[in-house]
Amino acid sequence: MKVMKRPNAKAFSYSIYYEQAPEGGFVALVPALPGCHTQGETLEEAERNVKEAIALYLESLVAHGEPIPEEGKSFQSRVTISVPAPA
Repeated sequence: MKVMKRPNAKAFSYSIYYEQAPEGGFVALVPALPGCHTQGETLEEAERNVKEAIALYLESLVAHGEPIPEEGKSFQSRVTISVPAPA
């Protein structure tokens, strides 16, 4: 899907989180846009699909006169916790 720039268009940028699905493929989540998620068999397909999902989400907000969320700073981290093995 090619996005054409319109005069007066504003660019929005969102963090996307990809998770490997247990059944295969990848799920793509957009935390700043509640309910905006999709999937793909490959990371490339998931990325194409999430770009389309975001574009449709934002178009719907505009059509309904709702504000488009702007994402603030986001951080991702990972912690490792050791759990004793059962006796």
